[in-house]
Amino acid sequence: MIDLNADLGEGFGRWTLTDDEALLSVVTSANVACGFHAGDPSVMRRVCDLAAERGVRIGAQVSYRDLAGFGRRTMDVPADELAAEVAYQVGALRVFAEAAGARVAYVKPHGALYNRTVHDTDQAGAVVAGVRLAGGDLPVLGLPGSRLLAAAEDAGLTGVPEAFADRAYTPAGTLVPRREADSVVTDEDAVVRRALSFAVKGAVEAVDGTTVAVAARSLCLHGDTPGAAGIAVRVRAALEEAGVGVGAFA
Repeated sequence: MIDLNADLGEGFGRWTLTDDEALLSVVTSANVACGFHAGDPSVMRRVCDLAAERGVRIGAQVSYRDLAGFGRRTMDVPADELAAEVAYQVGALRVFAEAAGARVAYVKPHGALYNRTVHDTDQAGAVVAGVRLAGGDLPVLGLPGSRLLAAAEDAGLTGVPEAFADRAYTPAGTLVPRREADSVVTDEDAVVRRALSFAVKGAVEAVDGTTVAVAARSLCLHGDTPGAAGIAVRVRAALEEAGVGVGAFA
């Protein structure tokens, strides 16, 4: 069994990026932008309503405060401030999730914050502190072996390791930085093959051709990838054909 998640609600005002409705017909968990890298109250409310209607689990995708850079620029935010901002984002999404008859079920950092918490103990601890401040023992999604998952588990939260079918991996098992060439896998057949490799073998081919072990309970597809909804349909079909159950992580 593997969870299939996607980043959703990444619009703002009249600007739309992700095909939320189509993706919500495929994925089992929705990482909803909470207004700091994308999203606004209307977008958050609409995505929560759609997710609740389809029985898709709602997660808070928290970020550095960086609308202009889509949350993908490195920032140095003091730990106390970052914890408060994480709690703020979770709380904002909770209002709309509960209004839709659902709840915020987990937290996942976005972009630069996600990558920073792989190695940065201080920032990882701040994210976890923010989750705890927001209330509830919410699971935290992160890269396997990251400081973030370690901090979550140290705090008594569930750390959920995830993999990325549409991102390139280094031999160390981390994501290739987006500023580097071929960091995003856009070939649909390759994305499907990689998804199956994660789910069936617990491994993926790194950029140097070596095989990297990646034990994941959730598989992410980026909603802003061109043709993301169609790719998600193919990935889910391939997983099910291979005998892999697709469902929200326990």
